[in-house]
Order: sequence, then structure tokens, then C-alpha cells
Amino acid sequence: MPFADIEDPARLRRLLQAVLLLESDLALPALLQHIVEEACALVDARYGALGVLDPQGGLSEFLTVGIDEETRRRLGPNPEGHGVLGLLILDPRPLRLADVAQHPDSVGFPPGHPKMTSFLGVPIQARDRVFGNLYLTDKQTAPEFSEDDEQVLTALAVAAGVAIDNARLHSEVAELQLWEDRDRIARALHDEVIQRLFATALSLQGTVRLAEQAEVAKRVQGAVDDLDDTIRRIRTTIFNLEARPTDAGTPRAQLLALAVEMAEPLGFEPPVVFTGPVDSAVTDDLLTDLLPTLREALSNVARHAGASSAQVEVTVTDRVALRVTDDGAGLPASRRAGMGLANMVARAERRGGRFTAEAIPSGGTRVTWEVPLPPS
Repeated sequence: MPFADIEDPARLRRLLQAVLLLESDLALPALLQHIVEEACALVDARYGALGVLDPQGGLSEFLTVGIDEETRRRLGPNPEGHGVLGLLILDPRPLRLADVAQHPDSVGFPPGHPKMTSFLGVPIQARDRVFGNLYLTDKQTAPEFSEDDEQVLTALAVAAGVAIDNARLHSEVAELQLWEDRDRIARALHDEVIQRLFATALSLQGTVRLAEQAEVAKRVQGAVDDLDDTIRRIRTTIFNLEARPTDAGTPRAQLLALAVEMAEPLGFEPPVVFTGPVDSAVTDDLLTDLLPTLREALSNVARHAGASSAQVEVTVTDRVALRVTDDGAGLPASRRAGMGLANMVARAERRGGRFTAEAIPSGGTRVTWEVPLPPS
């Protein structure tokens, strides 16, 4: 780091203070904003920006200092990395200009943009990759930025690259620790909780046969059914805990994402319970009917049922069964032949399956869409 080339003791102290602050435990967004602010202070710039590069070489983020929020909103979308800003992207070396508007690659400023003259830009490198660029404009204590300004900003950029790399590594370690914790919880749920519930359910099933009173047998069987439902819910939770970002395209993940999407019109997020090999058995072709059917079923609950809760069940055996049960007012007879229900019926029948909608004794409606699995 070229600290030895900086002659001004006061400026060197300020730079060292800035570097020490960069080494503090800052999350990446706060760290980036701090880098821009320190850069402006070190070289007396009126305006500063840090452009973060995306994998394609454009600007994915653009943090600024010196421009108020109202002006930012008025200017619209962030720059895309054209003109002088793009020079540093194509050739990541320090760049000093007395008047940025006079450079042959300048594309000018959008309407309402503050007028800027002097310019100083340096790249920020994290390991062997350019992370982004610092852009400083309008030196306040001189007509243009000096060679000393360039050295100071280059030194800050080196320290910023190290700090950014450290922040990324800390984030990756924290994420890894999170996944390890999730895996540990999932294993505990599977190896301990589910096994105990399963053993309890088996014991109660044996008790049903010994019960002399029908009411006692009925209540015990109800408890067994509740335990079975709890086991299914825990298995779904285990899947959610073990799911990785790369699993976003799986059938389970897409069905769960749709349930989350429908939470706003419903007023609640419906739980989704899976049984059977959903991800391996449900094909992309089957999803083209399964997902719209679930959307239509939940939309009907949102529009007509006035429900406070609903549950989605997806069961795979030799067939795929989708059940949506709500606690609402039921489905009026006048709406039984509506277009939405007709579409769900048609999707089931063209696959050799069936669709039913029925009132349930406790109140509400259960719709069932069931089709055979396609040949493997």
C-alpha cells in the first residue's frame, strides 16, 4: 500500500483512520457507503460514487454521496457504465480529468444532473477481480484533483478491496454456519421427534383395538390422525430447512413459492404439506397443470370463501393428489360451474383424473384435483 508516497502528515493520519474504520465489523452495504464517504473527505470531493460491477461488466449498484434523495429520484435509474464511467470498467487504472465533460468518451449528464467538472476515478480490487470503481468529482479546494489525491485514493481503494473481501468471507462463513444449524435441526427433527411421534401413533393404534366404548375408540383414532398429520407437517418443515438456493426450481419449491405469493390476497400464508416423492415424480409437464390448479384453488378461497385459514396437501403415490381445504363459508351452488372450476376440471380430465369440490362437516370447502402419474 503506497502510504510512503503521501507527504502530508494530516492527510496520512486521516487515511490511516479511514483504513482502521474499514477494518471494523461492518456489513457489506454499510461498508460500501462508508468507503464513498471517506473517499470524498480524503480528496475534498463534492460528489462521490461507488459503482459495483456485475458479472457482465455493467453496474449492479451505484452508491452516491453529495446528491440528495430528491435529486436521485428525479434522475431516475442508476448509470449503466457508459461514457467516462465505462473507461474504468474497460481499463481498471486510475483516471484524472480536469473537466469530465471535455473527454471524448463523455456522454454528458441527464437533465437535472448537478454540473460536474474535475474527475478522479480508481478501481477497487478484491483479490484478483475488480469489484467496482470509485468516482470522485468536483475538487472543492482546487480546480482539479492532484497526483497526491490519486495516490491517497488508490491507497484507500487497496484497503477497501481487502475490507470488501473480508466482509464477503464473513458473510459466506455466517451463511455456512446457518446451513449447518439448519441441517442439525433437520436431523434432530427426523431422528428424534418424528420417530417418537411415530412410535406414539403406533401405540395408540394398538389401544384403539382394546377400547370397549365406541366414543373412546373414536377419540383415540382422532389422536392418531392428528399425529399422522403432525408427522407430515414436520417432514415438510425438514424439507424447508434442508432446501438450498439451488433447489428453487424443484416442484416442492415452486409450489411453496406459489403459496407464499398467494399470502397477500388470502390474508394469510397457507401451509403446504407434502407426502411422497414429490420432486422425483412430478414432471415439468405435470407442473404446467398442477401450479395453475393450485393458483386457481387459492384464488377461489381468497375471492369467495372469507376464510381465516387454508391448508394445501400434495400427495404422491401412483397418482398426484392436490387438496386445498379452507374454513370459509363454502362454495355457493351458483359458482360451481364457474370458469375457474371448469378449468380445474378440464385439466384433471385431460390427464385421466378427476376434480371434486365438497363441503366439509366442520365448515368450509375441500377441493381435490387428482391425476395419475405420467409413465416414467
